[in-house]
Amino acid sequence: MSGEAYLSLNRFLRERFGERVQKIPLDAGLGCPHRLTDGSGGCIFCDGNGSGTGAWRRGMTIREQMKRGIKWGLRRYKARKYMAYFQSWSNTFASPEKLRALYSEALEDERVVALAIGTRPDCVDRKRLDVIAEVAKDRMVWLEYGLQSASDKSLDMLNRGHTVEDFANAAKLTRTYGFMICAHIIFGIPGETRSDMLGTTDFLRQHAVNGVKFHQLFAVRGTRLHRMYQEKMFFPISFEDYVDVTAAAIRRLGGDTVVHRLSGDPPPGEIAVPEWSLDKRRIAAAIHDRLGKTP
Repeated sequence: MSGEAYLSLNRFLRERFGERVQKIPLDAGLGCPHRLTDGSGGCIFCDGNGSGTGAWRRGMTIREQMKRGIKWGLRRYKARKYMAYFQSWSNTFASPEKLRALYSEALEDERVVALAIGTRPDCVDRKRLDVIAEVAKDRMVWLEYGLQSASDKSLDMLNRGHTVEDFANAAKLTRTYGFMICAHIIFGIPGETRSDMLGTTDFLRQHAVNGVKFHQLFAVRGTRLHRMYQEKMFFPISFEDYVDVTAAAIRRLGGDTVVHRLSGDPPPGEIAVPEWSLDKRRIAAAIHDRLGKTP
């Protein structure tokens, strides 16, 4: 038995496949419809890199990124199974034909037993999900949708460009394919209370989400959120409050929800606030400690 106070992705995959499954982050360079098509400039926290590795800009194909990732995973962890993770930007923002080619490249190696695709809830439809079902018919599939909050007011504040209903519709459609759903949520959005944040957690339970990624709202230099901080319009959540609400959310979600991550991962050297975001080990240790105590 694991000593974890929640079901981590690593443990979930190990229990499902009988051994370690190493995740390989991929950058397909697809961009974001919210930034590129509606003229809004995207979310206030977006730094223009799409949370990516920059591999696509350096000319690396998906096939090359997978080969390098497998080589590293074998050397570092002696891993024999892998998850291809389309991480950067919105990875359904392309024609079905282009997506078929990209996903197929990622799944060429038989050691790749799972596929994870990060995207927006307003950027999926049956044509794109049909492609995923076709290409990954014998693999585990996770669709990761950026919800961020179950409050449309908060989504407007973040300039997300989608609604809570968009997420509910995407989740409903995705479930018809048998894919697993992971929601990305943010704690520390200006105007949200602890009750609001836990309300987002309750929303995930109501919509039968399989997994969650927790993020603290942090400001990267050069973003609109950073300017808001400089103008005293954004005050980041404290370390203590983030630990408290994340632990409470994990308890609320229940033991069968897969926790993919406990905190966001800001780019080194570019974060402005809160500085504690850079210490992921401290964040994780504090949440583990809080979960070990009586609520």
